[in-house]
Amino acid sequence: MSFASLGLAPALISAVTKSGYTDPTPVQAAAIPAALKGMDLMVSSQTGSGKTAAFMLPSMNRLAAEGESPLQGAARRGAVKVLVLTPTRELAQQVSAAARTYGAGMRRLHIATVVGGMPYGAQLKSLSRPVDVLVATPGRLLDHVQSRRVDLSQLQVLVLDEADRMLDMGFIDDIEAIVGQTPAERQTLLFSATLDGNVARLASRMMRDPQRIELSSPRENHKNITQSLMYADDTAHKARLLDHVLRDVDLEQAIIFTSTKRAADDLAGRLNEQGFAAAALHGDMTQRARNRTIMQVQRGQVRMLVATDVAARGIDVQGISHVVNFDLPMQAEDYVHRIGRTGRAGRSGLAFTLATHAERHKIRRIEKYTGQPIPPQVVEGLEPRSTPRPEGARRPGGANWRGKPGARPGGQGGYKSHGAPRQGDGGFGGRPAGGRSEGGFGRREGGYAGGERRADGESRGFERSEGNWQRRPEGKPSLAPRSGERATEWKPRGEFSRPRRFEDGGRSESSPRGKGASAPARSRDPRFA
Repeated sequence: MSFASLGLAPALISAVTKSGYTDPTPVQAAAIPAALKGMDLMVSSQTGSGKTAAFMLPSMNRLAAEGESPLQGAARRGAVKVLVLTPTRELAQQVSAAARTYGAGMRRLHIATVVGGMPYGAQLKSLSRPVDVLVATPGRLLDHVQSRRVDLSQLQVLVLDEADRMLDMGFIDDIEAIVGQTPAERQTLLFSATLDGNVARLASRMMRDPQRIELSSPRENHKNITQSLMYADDTAHKARLLDHVLRDVDLEQAIIFTSTKRAADDLAGRLNEQGFAAAALHGDMTQRARNRTIMQVQRGQVRMLVATDVAARGIDVQGISHVVNFDLPMQAEDYVHRIGRTGRAGRSGLAFTLATHAERHKIRRIEKYTGQPIPPQVVEGLEPRSTPRPEGARRPGGANWRGKPGARPGGQGGYKSHGAPRQGDGGFGGRPAGGRSEGGFGRREGGYAGGERRADGESRGFERSEGNWQRRPEGKPSLAPRSGERATEWKPRGEFSRPRRFEDGGRSESSPRGKGASAPARSRDPRFA
């Protein structure tokens, strides 16, 4: 099958051919003919599958079919014919660039991009002309819609790209407010990694008898990516494993994923200190700084990009040979999006996941979602101190085991960790690596007597007296139960009775929420009235 056989306009076929594409990908071959018929589509597609062309080519084909002037019929200021909503700025810019490539042979085609983090002046100038194709993030677009700078009353095609990610980011209210300003007879194309749950509920409210297209599972989509799992004892151990991976002679460029923006900055700084050409990419950076970093990656000036999940969406660099999950993603779907940054356009790629044994449940969740195990890999000289407990294995002592002191020599009781400790590596807090201190948690004769005195002379400690616990100094009420009474639990004064507060200085859980923004204008679509 060729693009010419799909029924596209000659101008679009010529542009696609000049771009070096000859045959459509599976998602393009399935989605383009159905979209050309005017049907609403729900398409399950992964990153790197060619989905941008799958929705842009049929959408722009409507404009090419109108004649030489695609601006005909868009007489009102700011009127939009094709709207593409994306979750991130980078993805919006990537879609806009693809639209300009496909529309190179179309006369007087105006494509505008509206995203957060960009100056309003340039966007207002772009919106002052009739717009054929508008690519936007939901938040910034809603600002323009409510300010009457964007008119969606003549919209013909609405595209929701990576709908699952937009819902995860909390854009559901913005999306519904925007859709409410569009005509009910529009065509809607929804592309998402998954079509269940919130995505299905959203589609049921804004689509008319959509056709579902599900081409492949995450496993089938990443056959050309070799995945590996490396267990680490702690963050320092992860750093040594990362250094080993990044010194691979076959590495061209790598994306390293962290869970927080601060971690991305810190890790990028440490990599630069070690001699790697590294840079961070996250949402707190200005748009100019993000564009500069992405350009440096595309030019090969930055070989190690440390990024968060949201910031990495939309990055399409063919030279990415390695992906490293320094921190595990919160959602299994994010794992698929992460490793999809490599192995693009038919190339092979490597994906490494660094995890502690305490994160084993997250690994199982990922393996269940992808339908395949992540093969473990051990680097000689960087082996973890312990190995994960086998699935279904029971702890010593039976079901009622509580880690109580046992009868082993030296008073060491409870569960003993697997494997012998490593020597000389060092650990956190100034203690040597290798687990518990010598002697273990031995019992002191007479009970716990950590009697550290306060300024008022009262001790926080306890002493054991005649088989019962009582508080010191003498003369204080004893907690020993009387005959026939139940013992009461002693609770210290002070800090435990204080209300809990958030560490970041935000509102407490009981504080009232702030008032929301004013309601959007009355919906044009009766389903959102």
